[in-house]
Amino acid sequence: MTIRTQGRLAAAAVAAVLSLGAAGGAWAQASSAGTSAGTSDMSSAGNTNGGGLPQVQQQGDVSYTSGGVGLDESKALLREQANWPLSLRFTGPTSEYLSGVRVRITDSHGTEVLGTEAMGPYMLVKLHPGQYTVYAKYKDQEQKKTVSVQGAGKAKLGFHWSIQ
Repeated sequence: MTIRTQGRLAAAAVAAVLSLGAAGGAWAQASSAGTSAGTSDMSSAGNTNGGGLPQVQQQGDVSYTSGGVGLDESKALLREQANWPLSLRFTGPTSEYLSGVRVRITDSHGTEVLGTEAMGPYMLVKLHPGQYTVYAKYKDQEQKKTVSVQGAGKAKLGFHWSIQ
């Protein structure tokens, strides 16, 4: 085997190792993404929405996004409220923003249309017009509120807990 052939084989081997490493990293990232049935990536990293808006998720025919821990996400979510039928906000004892709130939304027949965990103090939800009940649970305290969704930017609910 000539030195030239050995060099080409070595270069091909390095390229193959780098390709496998990149593919393995992408697989690990994809497999550690959202684990709830019917949801996709739960982070805002790599989102395709632009402008700091967290990644839009899908459960059945309901789209939603949540976040707002960082300033870019907060601004983007507040700016986008007018384009989403339902806006939710979660705050604690001194009006600090909360994340990790378990959200469940049921329609007028009691059928769950969304079940997820908020990734920050704001959640935007695209629902068909109608009557819904929103259950929000932080730690061991659950609150329930009904809402009438009429169109984009119309329905807003705030949930406040006195526990930290």
